[in-house]
Formats: sequence, C-alpha cells, structure tokens
Amino acid sequence: MKISKVAAATARRLFGFCQVNGQLDDNKLRDLVSKLIASQPRDYRAILAAIQRLARLEMARREVLVESATELDAGSRQRVESGLTAEHGSKLNIQYKVNPTLLGGLRIRVGDDVLDGSVQGRLDRLSKAF
Repeated sequence: MKISKVAAATARRLFGFCQVNGQLDDNKLRDLVSKLIASQPRDYRAILAAIQRLARLEMARREVLVESATELDAGSRQRVESGLTAEHGSKLNIQYKVNPTLLGGLRIRVGDDVLDGSVQGRLDRLSKAF
C-alpha cells in the first residue's frame, strides 16, 4: 500500500502522542488505533499502516542481543543491563548468547545498531586497514 505524505505525517504526529518520556505507551497506542477505526477519518487505512510500521520499528529498538565469548556472570550482566537502560530506556528485551568466535569482549545489537567491542571485531577492522 502506497502511503501519502499527509498520511505518513499524520501517523508520525499521532504516534508521538502515544509516547511518554520517550517510551511507547502500549495503552495509548491501543486507544489511538481503536479511535481511528471507530471514526474512520480520510485515508485512515494508510494512517493505520504507517502507525503499524512505526510500532514495529519501535519494538525492534527494544530487542537487544548481547554476545560474549564466555558466559557472563551476574555482576557483568547487571552492568550491561544498567548501561543499556541508561542509554536506551527501560522495557528492553535483553537476550544473552555465547559466541566463542568473538575471542573476547562483547558485541551488543540494539535494534539495527551494533556495538562491537569484541577482539574478533578489532582484528577484522585491523586487517581491513592494511
């Protein structure tokens, strides 16, 4: 479905109303969608499609994958979680994975962003520099 610029701008504006302190409020989003469906304003299907896309992107930003060469102890996990919460807000879905090919350090994927502090990542960047 092709979404017009007006519908996309309306969806962004309405989606902004569903956020509290930079975090998406699920109840406000549900209320917004139900009110849109009930009132059926002009081009409401395109607005709903754009809101769905924005919500999907917001949910992807909440997904976090922490990869390490060895299993992290409770203290390390707590430090990682507190740093991620301070940087990206609460309500994060954090998953931990052991990846021995990293050799050491961490690789953290938050949505589409990758923070690579692993030894393997540094060796790869060094080899590309030569």
